[in-house]
This record gives sequence, C-alpha cells and structure tokens, in this order.
Amino acid sequence: MKKYLLAVLVDNKPGVLTHVSGLISRRAFNIESISAGYTEEPDVTRINIVVSVESEGELDQVIQQLSKLIDVIKIVNLSEEDAIERELVLIKVAATRETRSDIINVVNIFRANIVDVTPEDIVIELTGAQSKIDALCEVLQEYGIIEIARTGAIALSRGPIPVKKM
Repeated sequence: MKKYLLAVLVDNKPGVLTHVSGLISRRAFNIESISAGYTEEPDVTRINIVVSVESEGELDQVIQQLSKLIDVIKIVNLSEEDAIERELVLIKVAATRETRSDIINVVNIFRANIVDVTPEDIVIELTGAQSKIDALCEVLQEYGIIEIARTGAIALSRGPIPVKKM
C-alpha cells in the first residue's frame, strides 16, 4: 500500500466532509488521516486526506469519484507536487520526579514544546514531518505515554501557485 496526500477544495456546506469520506470508505480505500478547515475564501473548505491505495490506478479512481461530487471544486495530489507537509501532535507522558528531567531533555532534542505540566505528567507539542513525530513517540514510550492526539497531515504547495490554480 502506498500513501498519497490529496488536497480537496470543497464548498463550505454542512455534510460535505461526510460525503467525501463516505465515498472513499465505500470504495474500500483506507483513510490514514483527514483534516478539514476553512481557507482564505470563507465559502471554501480545504480537506487534506492521506489515503492508502495499492496502485496509481486506484488513486485515479478515488480522484475521479471525488471529482463527480457536486460540492468538490478542485483536487490536487500533493504527493506529486513540491509541497510542505506537516502534522501536529500533543503527547501526554507520565512524569515522575526521577524521569522529568530526562523527558525535558528529549523534548529539547526534538525541538518540541512543553505546553502543560502537572505533578503526574507532561504534555508535549510537536509540529513536523510524520517521521519526526513517530520518532518522538517511540522515544517517549519508555516513560509511559498516557494519551496522544494527532492532527493528521496538512500541506501547502511550495511556490506562488495555490492549489486552487493548479
């Protein structure tokens, strides 16, 4: 299975995200991550979808099916473009008096941020590539990860041309 990141511009209306994700799941393709938010145009929503497919033929099928939806304005495969891709993660880690300084050292090595501290835990924030986030999670496992929340991938094309004009 290969992962592809699609940027999908849609009309900002109730139910559109459900239609998009439902179409993909009905075709038995796996959505690895999905994030949606408003754009510079208030009537347009951008949906970033990381989808796993067996072949480029299956990817083409996903794109063709999505493009048939009335509310879909534009679809761009950012995996084929020069793009900046990031993900955000919040990680709550168990922190004892004995492990707290080690955890802080790990946070500094990864250039992450501590956003909350209690006597029992530390909440860490990191923005970066999926591989960097995965590496931080792996290192923090030994301290006891209590909870993780990840945004999924978001991306912008590099250069002056926005997705809507690609």
